[in-house]
Amino acid sequence: MPCTRRDILATLSAAAALPAQARNWKPKLGILCRFSESNVDFARREGFTSLQLMTDNVLDPDRVDDATLQKVKATVQQSGLYLSSIGEIVNHIAADSSQRSRFNERFIRAIEMTGKLGAPFIATASGTIPGKPLNEQVDEIVRVYNEKYFPACQRANVRILWEPWAGGPNIATGPVGYEALFKAFGNTPYVGLQFDPSHLQWQFMDPVQAARDFADKIHDIHLKDTEIMWPVLRKTGINPLTRTRWWRFRLPGYGCVDWKGFFTVMADAGYQGAMNIEHEDELYYPAYEGSNFTEPFKAGFRLAHEYLKQLVPA
Repeated sequence: MPCTRRDILATLSAAAALPAQARNWKPKLGILCRFSESNVDFARREGFTSLQLMTDNVLDPDRVDDATLQKVKATVQQSGLYLSSIGEIVNHIAADSSQRSRFNERFIRAIEMTGKLGAPFIATASGTIPGKPLNEQVDEIVRVYNEKYFPACQRANVRILWEPWAGGPNIATGPVGYEALFKAFGNTPYVGLQFDPSHLQWQFMDPVQAARDFADKIHDIHLKDTEIMWPVLRKTGINPLTRTRWWRFRLPGYGCVDWKGFFTVMADAGYQGAMNIEHEDELYYPAYEGSNFTEPFKAGFRLAHEYLKQLVPA
């Protein structure tokens, strides 16, 4: 059917009615990975624009020296990629006092390392003491962060972001934890969210509504999908007696996350930060040979990128 002048005018009027931040939406699209020069070069050649790096043998806050940090920083800068965050997960409020002390000291070094690399965010879990009431855990998290971490954040110009990983030492796994933590922390600038819709999806929460409700707290994003294997789930339930897997992480577009809805929320919010593919799709494993991507793993990133380019402005 031919497009009429009325159709064109209606389309232009609808576009003009969009919030300005949605019309100008252009976030950074990248990948999460271990550092290697090869991996950084792959991201650049594939047209990605951002990176999150994991702490590992190269970026181990207990061992890394300044020369190595300068090399990593220079490699990323020369690639033209934006380094959005460093990932380091420990239990900040571990019940065992000696273990907690070790974790706290390591995380302070990780904050300092993040600042030296020029990344604005360090991604982690909130910390947890299993079995304790939620309010007691929140109080302890606030105390430890205020005493231990925020002075280091201020010196390094780094913010702490929580990823909603329900399998880790974490109470920031969804809206209930978010509400409790943000209320307790007040208006501090040093905490926020690294939003990952896949974690909420497999917990049967609504990631689109959660993103809408906490959009102003989202400073970094993981792009990962969740596939619910319904034939298995209908037979086993969510607590299988045989520990049968009824869900699995997939590349964006290969699960059941409502990506159109999610990206609409972020566009309306004017989000301009990084959105990094967290590739945990085992159909494209093994992931690494040493610190470098394998060819199957690269193929997964390419598939995800082709899907996302349909929804996210390049």
